[in-house]
Amino acid sequence: MNATAPTLLYIDDDVALARLVDRGLTRLGFKVIHAASGTEGLERLEQGGIDVIALDQYMPGLDGLEILDRILAIPNAPPVVFVTAAQDSAIAVTALKAGAADYLVKDAQGDFIPLLQVAVNGALRQACIRKARDDAEAEVHASRDRYAALAAEREMLLREVNHRVGNSLQIIASLLHLQANSSTEDDVKAALTNAMGRVAAVAQVHRRLYTSHDLKSVLLNQYLDALLEDLRRSAEGNKMSRLTVNAEPVEIDPDRAVAIGIIVNELVMNAVKYAYPDGAGPIHVVLNAQGDDLLLSIADDGVGLNVKTDPRSTGMGQRIVTAMATKLDASVERDPAHAGTRIMLRFRRVNAPATKPASVVAN
Repeated sequence: MNATAPTLLYIDDDVALARLVDRGLTRLGFKVIHAASGTEGLERLEQGGIDVIALDQYMPGLDGLEILDRILAIPNAPPVVFVTAAQDSAIAVTALKAGAADYLVKDAQGDFIPLLQVAVNGALRQACIRKARDDAEAEVHASRDRYAALAAEREMLLREVNHRVGNSLQIIASLLHLQANSSTEDDVKAALTNAMGRVAAVAQVHRRLYTSHDLKSVLLNQYLDALLEDLRRSAEGNKMSRLTVNAEPVEIDPDRAVAIGIIVNELVMNAVKYAYPDGAGPIHVVLNAQGDDLLLSIADDGVGLNVKTDPRSTGMGQRIVTAMATKLDASVERDPAHAGTRIMLRFRRVNAPATKPASVVAN
């Protein structure tokens, strides 16, 4: 719209009245263009430069309501003030429902011109408000589209990062596995195997994230299944033929999943080493949801408290479990009623202020 002289297209077959409108509105700061018929008005509108339209109802050929429909079918059409000599309220209601900005009754002497100025100014203000609203909505939609595109790109990059990190960690775990198999010293073999399990616990989280629909969470049942499968393939896998896992499909954030995986790795490896001195036996990993809490237990049916301390033990496993339990703000306790060894950890699904957990037996 021209801010200094708005252009009004006045469509009316009454030429004398059109001259009155021209003189009256020109004095009030408008530029007035007259069209003597609906067809002429549409042709002039196609040329552009029209800010607002005043439209008569009764004209030869197309009447005002028909012209109104055609005007409003034009993209970004200027607002229309419906003007007629008829005192028929049904026409007014029909015009307003069809999309006219305002409606007024004209007279032959031009006394309606001040009212026309008010109606036209109101229509122009409404058009400005509507345009500002439409522009704002378009910007919101464009911003959403840009955000969605950036989010999709970020998700793709994060998946690629998780894929590469997971592959790199798997390579490290494989190298540790090869080194452990080539070592002739039992304590070196054990240390390398433990390190391999810890690396694999982290690698599995990144693999889960790469294949997950949600990069912000990990399904613990799938994660623990994959982690324990890695342990079965480890250097001491021949002693894990009875390793079982029963975990509910609980989603948890990746950092907490890493802590859970490392705890499971340490306690399972501890059971493999010490629970069955004479061979292999069952080891059970169970994860249950209890309200807002999760209960994780690692149990065996081995020698329990009768286990002798290995003089080669460095206590590294116990320190790692304690550190990861602190990260989870988990309570850690041994089940005294269990015949073998059963370690239970209780923690919330989401982060909570850290407290110092109890010590556990792990190598």
